[in-house]
Amino acid sequence: MIRADQKRVPARAPVIISASRATDIPAFYSDWLIHRLEAGYAVWVNPFNRKPGYISFEAARLFVFWTKNPRPLMPRLDEFEKRDTNYYFQFTLNDYESEKLEPRLPPLQERIHTFRELSDKIGRHRVIWRFDPLIVTPGLSVEHLLEKIASIGSRLMHKTDKLVVSFVDVAAYQKVQNSLIRELDCFDRASVFSAEPSESQIRQIARGLEQLKTRWYKQGWDITVATCGESMDLKTDYGIVKNKCIDDDLIRRVFSHDQKLMRFVDYGETDPDTVRQLEMFATSKKVDLKDKGQRKACGCISSKDIGMYDTCPHFCVYCYANTSRNKVNHHIARHSQYGEGLVDSPKSSQL
Repeated sequence: MIRADQKRVPARAPVIISASRATDIPAFYSDWLIHRLEAGYAVWVNPFNRKPGYISFEAARLFVFWTKNPRPLMPRLDEFEKRDTNYYFQFTLNDYESEKLEPRLPPLQERIHTFRELSDKIGRHRVIWRFDPLIVTPGLSVEHLLEKIASIGSRLMHKTDKLVVSFVDVAAYQKVQNSLIRELDCFDRASVFSAEPSESQIRQIARGLEQLKTRWYKQGWDITVATCGESMDLKTDYGIVKNKCIDDDLIRRVFSHDQKLMRFVDYGETDPDTVRQLEMFATSKKVDLKDKGQRKACGCISSKDIGMYDTCPHFCVYCYANTSRNKVNHHIARHSQYGEGLVDSPKSSQL
Protein backbone atom coordinates (compact mmCIF):
# COMPACT_ATOMS: atom_id res chain seq x y z
CA MET A 1 0.00 0.00 0.00
CA ILE A 2 0.97 3.67 -0.37
CA ARG A 3 1.27 5.74 2.80
CA ALA A 4 0.25 9.37 3.05
CA ASP A 5 3.90 10.35 2.41
CA GLN A 6 3.81 8.24 -0.81
CA LYS A 7 6.13 5.59 0.61
CA ARG A 8 5.23 2.07 -0.48
CA VAL A 9 5.01 -0.37 2.44
CA PRO A 10 3.89 -4.00 2.87
CA ALA A 11 0.44 -4.36 4.39
CA ARG A 12 -2.36 -6.79 5.17
CA ALA A 13 -5.72 -6.05 3.56
CA PRO A 14 -8.47 -7.86 5.54
CA VAL A 15 -12.09 -7.95 4.46
CA ILE A 16 -13.44 -7.82 8.03
CA ILE A 17 -12.05 -5.40 10.62
CA SER A 18 -12.60 -6.01 14.35
CA ALA A 19 -12.60 -2.77 16.36
CA SER A 20 -11.84 -4.13 18.86
CA ARG A 21 -11.58 -7.06 21.23
CA ALA A 22 -8.55 -5.42 22.86
CA THR A 23 -9.97 -1.98 23.71
CA ASP A 24 -13.12 0.12 23.37
CA ILE A 25 -12.41 2.04 20.16
CA PRO A 26 -15.95 3.48 19.76
CA ALA A 27 -15.92 4.88 23.31
CA PHE A 28 -12.42 6.36 23.42
CA TYR A 29 -10.85 6.40 19.97
CA SER A 30 -13.62 7.25 17.53
CA ASP A 31 -11.83 10.37 16.24
CA TRP A 32 -8.70 8.32 15.61
CA LEU A 33 -10.76 5.66 13.82
CA ILE A 34 -12.38 8.20 11.49
CA HIS A 35 -8.98 9.71 10.66
CA ARG A 36 -7.67 6.23 9.88
CA LEU A 37 -10.75 5.48 7.78
CA GLU A 38 -10.05 8.62 5.77
CA ALA A 39 -6.37 7.69 5.42
CA GLY A 40 -7.28 4.15 4.37
CA TYR A 41 -5.00 2.29 6.76
CA ALA A 42 -3.87 1.90 10.37
CA VAL A 43 -0.81 0.61 12.18
CA TRP A 44 -1.33 -2.37 14.50
CA VAL A 45 1.25 -3.61 17.00
CA ASN A 46 1.52 -7.35 17.61
CA PRO A 47 1.02 -7.83 21.39
CA PHE A 48 3.38 -10.82 21.53
CA ASN A 49 6.48 -9.60 19.69
CA ARG A 50 5.69 -5.84 19.71
CA LYS A 51 6.34 -5.61 15.98
CA PRO A 52 4.18 -3.03 14.13
CA GLY A 53 2.56 -3.62 10.77
CA TYR A 54 0.23 -1.85 8.35
CA ILE A 55 -3.43 -2.78 7.99
CA SER A 56 -4.92 -1.48 4.73
CA PHE A 57 -8.65 -0.80 4.58
CA GLU A 58 -8.71 -1.09 0.80
CA ALA A 59 -10.48 -4.46 0.81
CA ALA A 60 -12.48 -3.87 4.02
CA ARG A 61 -16.19 -4.54 3.59
CA LEU A 62 -17.24 -4.84 7.24
CA PHE A 63 -16.32 -3.32 10.60
CA VAL A 64 -17.44 -5.14 13.75
CA PHE A 65 -17.48 -2.78 16.72
CA TRP A 66 -17.07 -4.01 20.31
CA THR A 67 -18.09 -1.43 22.89
CA LYS A 68 -19.69 -0.55 26.19
CA ASN A 69 -20.41 2.99 25.07
CA PRO A 70 -20.88 3.64 21.34
CA ARG A 71 -22.18 7.18 21.94
CA PRO A 72 -19.00 8.98 20.74
CA LEU A 73 -19.00 7.07 17.44
CA MET A 74 -22.70 7.30 16.69
CA PRO A 75 -22.58 10.82 15.12
CA ARG A 76 -19.78 9.61 12.81
CA LEU A 77 -21.43 6.48 11.42
CA ASP A 78 -22.31 8.37 8.25
CA GLU A 79 -18.58 8.22 7.43
CA PHE A 80 -19.00 4.47 6.98
CA GLU A 81 -22.30 4.85 5.15
CA LYS A 82 -20.90 7.22 2.54
CA ARG A 83 -18.04 4.80 1.87
CA ASP A 84 -20.59 1.99 1.48
CA THR A 85 -18.85 0.11 4.30
CA ASN A 86 -20.93 -2.27 6.41
CA TYR A 87 -20.83 -2.48 10.20
CA TYR A 88 -22.57 -3.91 13.24
CA PHE A 89 -22.11 -3.65 17.00
CA GLN A 90 -21.33 -5.99 19.85
CA PHE A 91 -22.72 -3.81 22.67
CA THR A 92 -21.85 -4.98 26.20
CA LEU A 93 -24.57 -3.72 28.52
CA ASN A 94 -24.10 -5.06 32.05
CA ASP A 95 -25.47 -3.90 35.38
CA TYR A 96 -22.56 -3.97 37.79
CA GLU A 97 -23.12 -0.47 39.19
CA SER A 98 -23.65 -1.40 42.84
CA GLU A 99 -20.75 -3.87 42.69
CA LYS A 100 -18.45 -1.20 41.17
CA LEU A 101 -17.04 -3.68 38.67
CA GLU A 102 -17.23 -1.13 35.82
CA PRO A 103 -16.20 2.12 37.53
CA ARG A 104 -15.80 4.41 34.51
CA LEU A 105 -18.95 3.64 32.54
CA PRO A 106 -21.85 6.07 32.07
CA PRO A 107 -24.88 5.39 34.31
CA LEU A 108 -26.91 2.30 33.42
CA GLN A 109 -30.00 4.28 32.39
CA GLU A 110 -27.91 6.34 30.00
CA ARG A 111 -26.39 3.22 28.45
CA ILE A 112 -29.83 1.64 28.00
CA HIS A 113 -31.00 4.83 26.28
CA THR A 114 -27.94 4.71 24.01
CA PHE A 115 -28.64 1.08 23.12
CA ARG A 116 -32.23 1.83 22.19
CA GLU A 117 -31.22 4.88 20.16
CA LEU A 118 -28.54 2.96 18.27
CA SER A 119 -30.98 0.14 17.55
CA ASP A 120 -33.53 2.60 16.18
CA LYS A 121 -30.83 4.24 14.06
CA ILE A 122 -29.28 1.19 12.38
CA GLY A 123 -31.70 -1.68 13.05
CA ARG A 124 -32.05 -4.20 15.88
CA HIS A 125 -30.33 -6.96 13.87
CA ARG A 126 -27.10 -4.90 13.85
CA VAL A 127 -26.89 -4.36 17.62
CA ILE A 128 -26.04 -7.49 19.64
CA TRP A 129 -26.65 -7.28 23.39
CA ARG A 130 -23.90 -8.79 25.52
CA PHE A 131 -24.18 -9.32 29.28
CA ASP A 132 -20.55 -10.26 29.46
CA PRO A 133 -18.92 -11.61 31.53
CA LEU A 134 -21.05 -13.17 34.24
CA ILE A 135 -19.22 -13.07 37.55
CA VAL A 136 -20.23 -14.21 41.05
CA THR A 137 -19.11 -12.68 44.32
CA PRO A 138 -20.23 -13.10 47.95
CA GLY A 139 -22.69 -10.25 47.32
CA LEU A 140 -23.63 -11.14 43.74
CA SER A 141 -25.46 -14.44 43.49
CA VAL A 142 -26.74 -16.29 40.43
CA GLU A 143 -30.27 -15.19 41.32
CA HIS A 144 -29.14 -11.58 41.46
CA LEU A 145 -27.43 -11.88 38.07
CA LEU A 146 -30.60 -13.23 36.50
CA GLU A 147 -32.62 -10.39 38.03
CA LYS A 148 -30.22 -7.88 36.48
CA ILE A 149 -30.48 -9.52 33.05
CA ALA A 150 -34.27 -9.62 33.29
CA SER A 151 -34.42 -5.96 34.28
CA ILE A 152 -32.27 -4.78 31.38
CA GLY A 153 -34.07 -7.11 28.99
CA SER A 154 -37.42 -5.59 29.91
CA ARG A 155 -36.08 -2.25 28.67
CA LEU A 156 -34.40 -3.61 25.53
CA MET A 157 -37.39 -5.59 24.33
CA HIS A 158 -37.61 -5.63 20.52
CA LYS A 159 -34.39 -3.57 20.24
CA THR A 160 -32.10 -6.53 19.52
CA ASP A 161 -32.32 -10.07 18.19
CA LYS A 162 -29.67 -11.69 20.38
CA LEU A 163 -28.35 -11.84 23.94
CA VAL A 164 -24.80 -13.15 24.34
CA VAL A 165 -23.34 -14.18 27.69
CA SER A 166 -20.01 -15.56 28.83
CA PHE A 167 -18.57 -16.59 32.17
CA VAL A 168 -15.59 -14.76 33.60
CA ASP A 169 -12.26 -16.54 33.09
CA VAL A 170 -10.30 -16.19 36.30
CA ALA A 171 -7.99 -19.21 36.29
CA ALA A 172 -6.79 -18.49 32.74
CA TYR A 173 -5.72 -14.88 33.34
CA GLN A 174 -3.30 -13.78 36.03
CA LYS A 175 -4.22 -10.16 35.22
CA VAL A 176 -7.86 -10.86 36.11
CA GLN A 177 -6.90 -12.51 39.39
CA ASN A 178 -4.66 -9.59 40.33
CA SER A 179 -7.32 -7.02 39.47
CA LEU A 180 -10.10 -8.76 41.39
CA ILE A 181 -7.91 -9.07 44.50
CA ARG A 182 -6.64 -5.50 44.22
CA GLU A 183 -9.99 -3.81 43.54
CA LEU A 184 -12.45 -5.90 45.59
CA ASP A 185 -12.32 -6.51 49.32
CA CYS A 186 -14.14 -9.83 49.02
CA PHE A 187 -11.33 -11.79 47.32
CA ASP A 188 -7.86 -12.97 48.22
CA ARG A 189 -5.48 -15.44 46.58
CA ALA A 190 -7.37 -18.41 47.97
CA SER A 191 -10.90 -17.26 47.18
CA VAL A 192 -10.54 -15.37 43.91
CA PHE A 193 -11.25 -18.44 41.77
CA SER A 194 -14.78 -18.60 43.21
CA ALA A 195 -15.62 -15.57 41.03
CA GLU A 196 -15.70 -17.97 38.10
CA PRO A 197 -19.10 -19.72 38.05
CA SER A 198 -19.00 -23.46 38.74
CA GLU A 199 -20.70 -25.96 36.45
CA SER A 200 -23.73 -26.11 38.72
CA GLN A 201 -23.95 -22.30 38.77
CA ILE A 202 -23.62 -22.20 34.97
CA ARG A 203 -26.50 -24.64 34.67
CA GLN A 204 -28.55 -22.59 37.12
CA ILE A 205 -27.89 -19.49 35.01
CA ALA A 206 -28.77 -21.39 31.84
CA ARG A 207 -32.11 -22.53 33.32
CA GLY A 208 -32.86 -18.95 34.29
CA LEU A 209 -32.00 -17.67 30.83
CA GLU A 210 -34.20 -20.35 29.27
CA GLN A 211 -37.10 -19.19 31.43
CA LEU A 212 -36.46 -15.55 30.54
CA LYS A 213 -36.36 -16.40 26.84
CA THR A 214 -39.71 -18.21 27.16
CA ARG A 215 -41.25 -15.28 29.04
CA TRP A 216 -39.99 -12.79 26.45
CA TYR A 217 -41.25 -14.98 23.60
CA LYS A 218 -44.74 -14.91 25.09
CA GLN A 219 -44.46 -11.13 25.05
CA GLY A 220 -43.62 -11.17 21.34
CA TRP A 221 -39.84 -10.91 21.61
CA ASP A 222 -38.17 -13.84 19.86
CA ILE A 223 -34.60 -13.38 21.04
CA THR A 224 -31.73 -15.84 20.59
CA VAL A 225 -29.62 -16.54 23.69
CA ALA A 226 -26.02 -17.61 23.06
CA THR A 227 -22.73 -18.17 24.87
CA CYS A 228 -19.41 -16.73 23.73
CA GLY A 229 -16.25 -18.84 23.80
CA GLU A 230 -17.69 -21.49 26.10
CA SER A 231 -17.06 -25.20 25.45
CA MET A 232 -19.93 -26.42 27.65
CA ASP A 233 -23.02 -27.58 25.72
CA LEU A 234 -26.06 -25.62 26.89
CA LYS A 235 -28.13 -26.09 23.75
CA THR A 236 -29.41 -29.61 24.37
CA ASP A 237 -30.88 -28.92 27.80
CA TYR A 238 -31.53 -25.18 27.70
CA GLY A 239 -31.69 -24.08 24.05
CA ILE A 240 -28.70 -21.76 24.45
CA VAL A 241 -26.57 -21.84 21.31
CA LYS A 242 -22.87 -21.16 20.77
CA ASN A 243 -22.29 -17.69 19.43
CA LYS A 244 -20.20 -16.42 16.54
CA CYS A 245 -19.37 -12.79 17.27
CA ILE A 246 -17.83 -12.32 13.83
CA ASP A 247 -20.79 -14.14 12.38
CA ASP A 248 -20.99 -15.37 8.78
CA ASP A 249 -24.66 -16.31 9.24
CA LEU A 250 -25.57 -12.79 10.39
CA ILE A 251 -23.43 -11.31 7.61
CA ARG A 252 -25.25 -13.33 4.93
CA ARG A 253 -28.62 -12.38 6.39
CA VAL A 254 -27.99 -8.66 6.84
CA PHE A 255 -25.47 -7.72 4.17
CA SER A 256 -26.45 -9.98 1.27
CA HIS A 257 -26.46 -6.95 -1.04
CA ASP A 258 -22.65 -6.68 -0.77
CA GLN A 259 -21.33 -9.09 -3.39
CA LYS A 260 -17.68 -8.70 -2.36
CA LEU A 261 -18.51 -9.50 1.24
CA MET A 262 -20.62 -12.48 0.16
CA ARG A 263 -17.79 -13.81 -1.99
CA PHE A 264 -15.52 -13.62 1.03
CA VAL A 265 -17.82 -15.37 3.54
CA ASP A 266 -18.72 -18.07 1.00
CA TYR A 267 -15.36 -18.66 -0.67
CA GLY A 268 -12.70 -16.74 1.23
CA GLU A 269 -12.18 -14.63 -1.90
CA THR A 270 -13.18 -11.19 -3.11
CA ASP A 271 -12.03 -11.47 -6.73
CA PRO A 272 -15.08 -12.33 -8.91
CA ASP A 273 -13.04 -14.25 -11.52
CA THR A 274 -11.55 -16.50 -8.84
CA VAL A 275 -15.00 -17.10 -7.36
CA ARG A 276 -16.40 -18.04 -10.78
CA GLN A 277 -13.66 -20.64 -11.14
CA LEU A 278 -14.43 -22.00 -7.67
CA GLU A 279 -18.13 -22.15 -8.46
CA MET A 280 -17.38 -24.00 -11.68
CA PHE A 281 -15.04 -26.64 -10.29
CA ALA A 282 -15.39 -26.77 -6.51
CA THR A 283 -17.62 -29.09 -4.55
CA SER A 284 -20.60 -27.77 -2.62
CA LYS A 285 -18.43 -27.55 0.49
CA LYS A 286 -17.37 -23.95 1.00
CA VAL A 287 -14.26 -22.57 2.63
CA ASP A 288 -13.73 -22.85 6.40
CA LEU A 289 -13.19 -19.30 7.62
CA LYS A 290 -12.92 -20.07 11.36
CA ASP A 291 -10.54 -17.64 13.00
CA LYS A 292 -7.64 -19.86 14.01
CA GLY A 293 -6.17 -17.09 16.15
CA GLN A 294 -9.03 -17.36 18.65
CA ARG A 295 -9.78 -19.98 21.31
CA LYS A 296 -10.93 -23.43 20.19
CA ALA A 297 -14.46 -22.78 21.48
CA CYS A 298 -14.70 -19.50 19.58
CA GLY A 299 -17.00 -19.66 16.54
CA CYS A 300 -15.87 -16.42 14.89
CA ILE A 301 -14.82 -16.29 11.27
CA SER A 302 -11.56 -14.63 10.30
CA SER A 303 -11.10 -10.91 10.86
CA LYS A 304 -8.27 -8.50 11.72
CA ASP A 305 -8.35 -6.69 15.03
CA ILE A 306 -6.86 -3.18 15.05
CA GLY A 307 -6.94 -2.56 18.81
CA MET A 308 -4.25 -2.65 21.47
CA TYR A 309 -4.11 -4.01 25.00
CA ASP A 310 -3.60 -1.66 27.96
CA THR A 311 -5.43 1.24 26.31
CA CYS A 312 -8.98 1.01 27.73
CA PRO A 313 -9.79 3.48 30.55
CA HIS A 314 -13.12 1.89 31.44
CA PHE A 315 -10.97 0.07 34.04
CA CYS A 316 -13.43 -2.80 34.44
CA VAL A 317 -12.28 -4.93 37.35
CA TYR A 318 -12.65 -8.26 35.48
CA CYS A 319 -10.83 -7.09 32.33
CA TYR A 320 -8.22 -9.39 30.77
CA ALA A 321 -6.93 -6.69 28.38
CA ASN A 322 -5.39 -4.30 30.95
CA THR A 323 -2.35 -4.97 33.10
CA SER A 324 -2.64 -1.87 35.30
CA ARG A 325 -4.13 1.61 35.38
CA ASN A 326 -0.66 3.12 35.23
CA LYS A 327 0.12 1.32 31.99
CA VAL A 328 -3.20 2.39 30.46
CA ASN A 329 -2.65 6.01 31.48
CA HIS A 330 0.89 5.87 30.08
CA HIS A 331 -0.42 4.69 26.72
CA ILE A 332 -3.25 7.23 26.66
CA ALA A 333 -0.70 10.01 27.18
CA ARG A 334 1.01 8.81 24.01
CA HIS A 335 -2.18 8.66 21.93
CA SER A 336 -2.92 11.11 19.13
CA GLN A 337 -6.10 11.08 17.10
CA TYR A 338 -3.88 11.80 14.09
CA GLY A 339 -1.43 8.96 14.73
CA GLU A 340 -1.16 5.93 12.48
CA GLY A 341 -1.55 3.63 15.47
CA LEU A 342 -3.45 3.90 18.74
CA VAL A 343 -0.25 4.65 20.64
CA ASP A 344 2.52 6.59 18.95
CA SER A 345 3.30 5.97 15.33
CA PRO A 346 6.24 3.59 14.95
CA LYS A 347 9.11 5.04 12.96
CA SER A 348 8.84 4.18 9.30
CA SER A 349 12.18 2.41 9.54
CA GLN A 350 10.60 -0.13 11.87
CA LEU A 351 8.00 -1.15 9.30
